Amino acid sequence: MTSPSVDIIVPVWNNPFETRACLAAILEHSADARLIIVDNGSSRETELMLEEFSEPLGEAGLFIKSERNIGLVPAINMGLARSDSDFAVIVRPHVTVGRGWLTVLLDDAEKVNAGILSPMFTGKNAPAIPALVPGCSLMESCTVSFSVLLLRGEMRILTGCFDEQLDGGEWCLREYVRRTADKGYRTFITSRSVVACGEAASFGSTVRRTEMLNSSRITYLSSWGPARNYVVYFGKEAEAGSLNDTVEAILDGARQGHHFTLMLHSRQYSDFRRMGWNGLHTGIELCCLSMLFPQRDLLKRLAALCKDLPGMVEVRGCERVTFPGANNAISIGTLLGSISERTTNKQIQLKEAPE
Repeated sequence: MTSPSVDIIVPVWNNPFETRACLAAILEHSADARLIIVDNGSSRETELMLEEFSEPLGEAGLFIKSERNIGLVPAINMGLARSDSDFAVIVRPHVTVGRGWLTVLLDDAEKVNAGILSPMFTGKNAPAIPALVPGCSLMESCTVSFSVLLLRGEMRILTGCFDEQLDGGEWCLREYVRRTADKGYRTFITSRSVVACGEAASFGSTVRRTEMLNSSRITYLSSWGPARNYVVYFGKEAEAGSLNDTVEAILDGARQGHHFTLMLHSRQYSDFRRMGWNGLHTGIELCCLSMLFPQRDLLKRLAALCKDLPGMVEVRGCERVTFPGANNAISIGTLLGSISERTTNKQIQLKEAPE
């Protein structure tokens, strides 16, 4: 079987010593990958270092230069535009990769046919990536980072590049994950590949970054809507085997950025874990109620969630079930209808959007 082709894209803005260490580690631990270096308007010192580093690479390297700092996302897109490989992997210069990092990413991406895949990160400046549940090394998620990000080539052709009008972080990535999900591609995190992070370079002034963050948030929400927190109670008598369709719909909701806390009685909790539903998505959390005092435990946990998550929505997981302590709980049909409607409306919008 032929190994997939890989381009590693490194957007650079100054910090020559840190950048050289990053590039050297990539060359050492990423055999057969092509290195695409994007100089994003760096200083002359950094430019000379990059030219010196790139020259001996030959066809295994590509050096691209922007005369001015155009921003992180446009620089990444500039590199992606020159990538024609099966996979492109973004690596920012504050990251140091190690032995086996790329092999694991590629293996896991092929294992689950991931469109987007992120490793885990270490270091005090590591991006906030959700922790995976014990026993699961690979889970779907809506939260990834530009620090290291694998993208499937065929997905990029269908979806396009990142939105350059959004920030170079949370909202830009959220939008891209949602856009690719509507094309049928899934986003995963793997704990089998771990990379070390230093402090990322900041682009622009603090005021400008704050303005961009607020503007990006407004743009995203106007297009995709807010993410909500749901707590779902199925009732003591519900059988896990009868909830396949409901759980699949909840998974679709998690892919839209919503978070679900599933309140489960002890037997249900065991059955959900046996069926692998504890490792579906980082946006789905299983909560096992006390075997001796389940209703008291449910009320206690519900009160804590209401305090921590203002605006949380309670859901009756089965149509005829009563949700103790949640007089305003919506029906599971109402929840699943809203998830399905949002998916349908967005797919229509994307089909009608101009090329």
